[in-house]
Amino acid sequence: METLTAILIDLGIPATALQEDTLLHGHLGLDSVETVKLALELKRRLDIDMPLGTRNDMSLAEICQRVEVALSTQSSGC
Repeated sequence: METLTAILIDLGIPATALQEDTLLHGHLGLDSVETVKLALELKRRLDIDMPLGTRNDMSLAEICQRVEVALSTQSSGC
């Protein structure tokens, strides 16, 4: 969650607004450009592709879970 939190803070989101159940769009109000920036930063920092569409709002915990799955798949050589 540290990397995700750091990216969101870099995007201008206050750290106090970032909780596990915080929704990207519903709570933080991220628009499509900010969502793309988040996905690109996850790619740059963690070397994972993380599709973050604007149609399905996700919590920070859900994103972290997807990141963990992507990282474990990546390290297993699949």
